[in-house]
Amino acid sequence: MDNNCKTKYPILLVHGTGFRDRTHFGYWGRIPKALEKEGSILYYGRQDSWGSVEHNAQTLKRNISLILEETKCEKLNVIAHSKGGLDMRYAISSLGIENCIASLTTIATPHHGLKTMDLLWKLPRFLFQFAAFFVNGCYKLLGDKKPDFYAVCHQFTTHGAAIFNKQNPDSSAVYYQSYAAVMKNSFSDLLMFWTHLVIYLVEGENDGLVTPSSAQWTNFKGILRGATGRGISHADEVDVRRMNFTPKKQAGRVSDIREVYIEIVNELKKLGM
Repeated sequence: MDNNCKTKYPILLVHGTGFRDRTHFGYWGRIPKALEKEGSILYYGRQDSWGSVEHNAQTLKRNISLILEETKCEKLNVIAHSKGGLDMRYAISSLGIENCIASLTTIATPHHGLKTMDLLWKLPRFLFQFAAFFVNGCYKLLGDKKPDFYAVCHQFTTHGAAIFNKQNPDSSAVYYQSYAAVMKNSFSDLLMFWTHLVIYLVEGENDGLVTPSSAQWTNFKGILRGATGRGISHADEVDVRRMNFTPKKQAGRVSDIREVYIEIVNELKKLGM
């Protein structure tokens, strides 16, 4: 085992919407094993798949308290994907755990909402309520304690995001950084074909769910682009396929998503975190 990713504080991985932290076929693909091989000590957020930001933040706060008690560490470094970044920002800024968090790295988090969701939100409200009835019911069966599809969709609007950002400013006690990614076109990842196409027509380049302009937050590190022509999708960002993009390295391009996480954690180590 190497120590390139042996940080001062453990790493907490916080998942996004629609998935849970599971032992088999985990949300983060091969990434955890790659980080542990490099010396990282990892923990997981274990919040609801479709819980509101407020509900999930409460869960994260409780879990973080348990982790700190177990490890006897003062703080954690957090890497959050998609909505998980909003869950953590709320926990830090509104639930008073800023002194428990050394850093927050967000990957494709919709910090500024989506104009596409703004358009969808203009649809008759009963359609969202109808969808929420089925989504919430299904995810309760899958383990969610308090799924709230309706609230989450509103939190993804630009209006909802603007209110959220005003109420949850960055904490001076936490180091923040953010990343975005983009697909080359809608055929790059058939799992995200329709979502990418719709968002592209409304807002331009995106990763299948989130645009770079929405993902850009404090200390923006740039847009992740794949070493092949297909780009990097929202699913690729957490290694859903368990495959490299290409075995060949290319300057400024990502050939293996695991390398991105190793670089992120290695930089946190260099910063003394």
